[in-house]
Amino acid sequence: MSARAGASESKVLTTKQLRATQNIVSYMGFAWRHPSLTALEVGWRWLFGIPFLYVLWTQAQQILLKVPPSIAGLDRLDGQNPWRSSVVLSNAASLYAPEVAAVLHWLIPIAVVAWAIISGIGRTLVLRRLQKLNGINSQQPQCPLLNQVAAIIPLQFLWIAAQTGFFYLWYRGIAWAAATHITTTVEPDLIGYLCWVIFISLGLFTAWAVVSWTIGFGPTLLIEESCSVTAAVRQSFSLGKPLSSKLAEINLVMGIVRIALIILAMVFCAAPIPFSDEFGQSALNNLYVVIAIVYLIANDLFQVVRLKSYQSLRQHYRGDELYNNRS
Repeated sequence: MSARAGASESKVLTTKQLRATQNIVSYMGFAWRHPSLTALEVGWRWLFGIPFLYVLWTQAQQILLKVPPSIAGLDRLDGQNPWRSSVVLSNAASLYAPEVAAVLHWLIPIAVVAWAIISGIGRTLVLRRLQKLNGINSQQPQCPLLNQVAAIIPLQFLWIAAQTGFFYLWYRGIAWAAATHITTTVEPDLIGYLCWVIFISLGLFTAWAVVSWTIGFGPTLLIEESCSVTAAVRQSFSLGKPLSSKLAEINLVMGIVRIALIILAMVFCAAPIPFSDEFGQSALNNLYVVIAIVYLIANDLFQVVRLKSYQSLRQHYRGDELYNNRS
């Protein structure tokens, strides 16, 4: 009895001392040692992304044939006169808006459905592979693959809806900043506008990083605890403060990592510009493609790190509880 009490006390102490980010480096090493996880993540994302970008490219070409850039005035853009360029871009946007809206009217629903299905399959495969590599919860009978995919797809729809809501808030915030700081009646307050753009963008990005785990953690619960979609969503919002705070911390750190990757990609893209005369524009374009591919792969690697963190935290806080409830 005393041994069990001592073990329980030790677990409580470990739980209190655990920091969600203290094992991030080891999780990165785990993902690096198991490239199949990153390959799966890259595979399902590019399986959707490459055809989607191809469709966007072909539709953009058709729109430009209907409304050539010269008619829209884009050939009159002047980098030395940003105010004139902004007027040209505004006029061009009004010309292209009906054509773009007509394409998005049918493209967005198809893209959302395709992304939810493909991401549901990909996320299931990654989580099952991650579960197999860790060998946890082997006492539970694993649900069939198709059942798990069918359960995760609705969670992916929920993820899209949440992201759309945050993007709409960002759009409305930027529109408010433009309407209040850039007007035709007084001299435009460009500094104030840019300050609000940075504040709104970083604020909503941070808010999304802090709260999005409530949806992102659902697939992990569904795969490892063999629960239903409804149960996974309900439990994601009722995990308790110790676990939920750790998940929010992980998400915030991963958001910071994503910003760091974007900054690094921008630095690598800007570094060879002074030598553009020696390299040539075609070489720079090829370099930009390579940098973009490396960025996307690195981003997918950290998606695997995020899932590994979710899995480890779930096992730490809920593993024993789940086992005791099912024994």
